[in-house]
Amino acid sequence: MGLSGISKSTVSKLCKDIDERIGEFLNRPLTGEWPYVWLDATYLKVRQGGRIVPVAAITAVAANTEGRREIIGLGIGPSEAETFWTEFLRSLRARGLGGVRLVISDAHTGLKSAIARVFEATWQCYRVHWMRNALAYASRGQYTVVAAAIRQAFDQSDRAHAGETCRKVSEQLRPRWPKLADLMDASEYDVLAYMSFPRQHRTKLHSTNPIERVNKEVKRRADVVGIFPNEASIMRLIGAVLFEQNDEWQTSSRYMQVEAFAQIDKEEIDPILSITTKAA
Repeated sequence: MGLSGISKSTVSKLCKDIDERIGEFLNRPLTGEWPYVWLDATYLKVRQGGRIVPVAAITAVAANTEGRREIIGLGIGPSEAETFWTEFLRSLRARGLGGVRLVISDAHTGLKSAIARVFEATWQCYRVHWMRNALAYASRGQYTVVAAAIRQAFDQSDRAHAGETCRKVSEQLRPRWPKLADLMDASEYDVLAYMSFPRQHRTKLHSTNPIERVNKEVKRRADVVGIFPNEASIMRLIGAVLFEQNDEWQTSSRYMQVEAFAQIDKEEIDPILSITTKAA
């Protein structure tokens, strides 16, 4: 750029300006209703107290009733700690996040309880991740057969038939793969939760697709850094990536069909599913 050098004060000013912009973005008020929220964690390394420790950078994406998706938050902490998840979700609610009906994420310990406590919403486990865990109980040569059997539940038209099919398949697989059958029984409500919501939205409610591109870009930038000097540097770099992606989304077409949001009604949600989630 033709510069012989940059002074420390200039660097500090640039960082301060970036931090202010990122802070405004990550702490902006949230208005309206946001029925769907996706959460995903990217694990990074940071220096703390003379040691290098792993931390989770949690990205929150939500879709509002106007069919738009936005990046609504970034949190850093131990992903398996329920207190961290609870504080993070409460910070989103304090900024105005409301109308949450379904939260989609991986199976982080403590997250399900935090969701029920903060939003009284249903939790959906990422289906691809769940399927990977399920197939781990079968031999590699049987993956195709077992996967095809399980997918029968996902191919049903509604939640009731999906649950019935899931239980039937579980019993069919039990003699040979009892642990797989136990997993299917224990996680039926978690992996089929999205089936209680409008058909037009379902393909986007059981996967990481809404934030997949964000995750890839975050990981690409983080790999270049390797080890972050502190958590503030994580917020600065990852926050900037999220800021850019969110701006791009605001100029793109709607992400979800608006008319289908009118079909969401508490009475349509499986009552057993709701009770199970709140009791977790």
